[in-house]
Amino acid sequence: MQKFIDWLTNVLAPKAQKFFNKPYIAGVSSAMTKVLPFILAGSIVYVYGVFQGFFPTVLPNLTFLLIFSFRMLGLITSFYVGHQIMEKLEMPQYSIIAGITSILMFIMFIKPEMEGIATATFQFGRFGPTGMFVSIAAGVLVALVFHLIGKLHILEDNDTVPVFIQEWIRNTIPVFLSVCVGYTLSYGLNLDVYQIIMNLFAPISNFLQSFPGFVLLAFLQSFFFTLGISPWVWGAVRTPVFAAGIAANIEAVAAGLAPQYIVTYEVMFTIGLLTLGGQGSPLPLVVMMLRSKSKKLRQFARVTVGPAIFNISEPIMYGLPIVFNPIMMIPMWINPIVGSCLLWVIFRTGLLKIPAISLQTGSLPAPITTVMICQDWRGILWWVVFFVIYAVIWYPFYKAYERQVLAEEAENN
Repeated sequence: MQKFIDWLTNVLAPKAQKFFNKPYIAGVSSAMTKVLPFILAGSIVYVYGVFQGFFPTVLPNLTFLLIFSFRMLGLITSFYVGHQIMEKLEMPQYSIIAGITSILMFIMFIKPEMEGIATATFQFGRFGPTGMFVSIAAGVLVALVFHLIGKLHILEDNDTVPVFIQEWIRNTIPVFLSVCVGYTLSYGLNLDVYQIIMNLFAPISNFLQSFPGFVLLAFLQSFFFTLGISPWVWGAVRTPVFAAGIAANIEAVAAGLAPQYIVTYEVMFTIGLLTLGGQGSPLPLVVMMLRSKSKKLRQFARVTVGPAIFNISEPIMYGLPIVFNPIMMIPMWINPIVGSCLLWVIFRTGLLKIPAISLQTGSLPAPITTVMICQDWRGILWWVVFFVIYAVIWYPFYKAYERQVLAEEAENN
């Protein structure tokens, strides 16, 4: 076991960290965190809609606000992908202009029907969450063009040309080339780039929306978190799938149908059943430590119980620590596997309603959010069941670690 932990610590973790820190990977992941305020803005409208449904004659309908927040995620994401990649490439002078150019590229990729030069007809659905994979492709392509042109260092250290003209030229060339590439693909070759990209990413999306994909994603996030790699790095893969899934569920309910997609942000984080106290579900562990025989563990639990109630696990992950702790890493790997398997069965058998409300924040206490998002009072019962299951998984490892801490305290005394 120790050899395996040493391999994780000295081989896998550094290589994984190096991979996730690559500019294009890190840029896309960072872009997913930047769009969160727009998702949350839409979430407010969806939550408001629950109350508005009870008082339709008193509260106004704010659904139209979604058009300028959640349903524009594809367009917004395209800017941030181009912007953040240039930041990670350490070319901040191109970040804004690359972000704006990415928007142009994205619009060409969704291929509006042009009637002369005065009128364009868009398929509005392509602007929304389903278009996020397309916006990532647009941003990456634009960033690649800007990166290649930036490495040429055009007119740098040329004292004969005014600085502002140098800047115009350095920006104009990659903008022109990017627009040419987008126009050639969409109109010169008459390709539906949007549909092509959606078809390419469909296997990833379909797999993540399957039972094995759900379990694997839940496990990988906790597994790499125990190696010190934040779950946020998975945003580039999971966020488009999450957003498309919850959007489809919302549309299904609006059409009088039952929601079908389980793999959404709301299921993975907001309802608090897979992340009971944060990634890896450490809240039961913190509660047990409140009555520990170890003074150190009791004091630590008193400090971290507040954040754990709000599903913030970083204090216990790095403070206890669980990260690179051979004893405490194992239940962090077991919990998401057991939890995701059980949760999938619960949803598919109708024992809990699949969420069809967008609220993409995991820092609200469950089971309040469980009931609110699932719109099902059985969420309270299932929260208790999951708490007990996670406590049983944590217990033997916690007691082993407690004995180790007690021995250290006795030796120090």
